[in-house]
Amino acid sequence: MKLSYYPGCSLKGSAADYDDSLHRLCAHLDIDLVELVDWNCCGASSAHMLNHEAGMRLAMRTLQQAAGIGHDLLVPCAACFQRLKAADRALRRDAEYWDEPDYSPAWQVIHISSLLAAPELLARIKKAVSRPLTGLKLACYYGCLSLRPPKVTAAENWEQPDTLERLVAAIGAEPVRWSHRTECCSGSLTMARPDIAERLVADIVAAAARAGAEALVTDCPMCQANVESRQPAGTGLPVFYSSELAEAAISGSYPSRQRRAHLVDPGVLSRLLATAQAVEGGAR
Repeated sequence: MKLSYYPGCSLKGSAADYDDSLHRLCAHLDIDLVELVDWNCCGASSAHMLNHEAGMRLAMRTLQQAAGIGHDLLVPCAACFQRLKAADRALRRDAEYWDEPDYSPAWQVIHISSLLAAPELLARIKKAVSRPLTGLKLACYYGCLSLRPPKVTAAENWEQPDTLERLVAAIGAEPVRWSHRTECCSGSLTMARPDIAERLVADIVAAAARAGAEALVTDCPMCQANVESRQPAGTGLPVFYSSELAEAAISGSYPSRQRRAHLVDPGVLSRLLATAQAVEGGAR
C-alpha cells in the first residue's frame, strides 16, 4: 500500500515521537508513506480564526501537491485533518470560487484512525502482533477535531466512535467504557486560559480513572500534550498515541526515545512488555 503523507507542523516538532512511531508501524504493515515534498502549515488554528480565505488557501496548497501524486492522503494530526477536509469539501462543492475548476480527485483525505481500523489493516495488525498488550486497560480518547463537525469530517459515528477501540482490541489491550471519549480538552486555550484547560483535563482524567483505565490512547498530538501536561499533579495517567501502542505490540519493545517523550511516566507499558518477555524466556 502506498499513501501520500502530510505530517503537519506538530509531527515535525513537539510530536516528533508520533511521527516516529507512525513510520515504524507503517514499515511493519508494508505501508509506503510518500511525504509531500513542500508541504506547508494547514492554518490551524490561528490562520482560519483570523482570516477564512487565508486558512483555506493554506490547506488548498497542500491538496494541490497531493493531487500531483494521486494516492490517498494520510493525515495523522486531528487539527490538520479537519482543516484539509474542510478545504477538500470546499473545492469539491464550489471549485470555481477557489480557482480550481478541475478539482475532482479520486483520492481521499484520510485520518490515521480510519486507516488503522479498516478491516484489512486490522487483520494485518492482529497477525503482526508479537506481544499482545494483554491486561492493559485503556481509555480511548478522541477529542473534538477528528470527528466534528461531521459534515466536514464525514465521520459516521461522531457521537459513539469505535475506531480506537477496535485497534486497542486488535493489539490485545482492553478498552474501558467511559464517559469522556469525545469531550474537549481545551487544547486551543491551553496557553491563553490554562485555568480552563486544567479544569477540563482534570475532568477527563478523573473519568478515565473512575473507569479503571491505566492510561489513555489518542490520535491527536494536541490532546496528547495537553492531557499529559495539564492533568493534576500525582494523577499519573500517561497518554499514548495509537500508533505508539500498535508498534510496541508488533515489535515487542518500547524504545527509550519514545518513553522520554512523555511528560507522564509511561512505565505501565514498559513493565507489561518486560513481564511478557520474562514469561517467554521462562517458557523456553
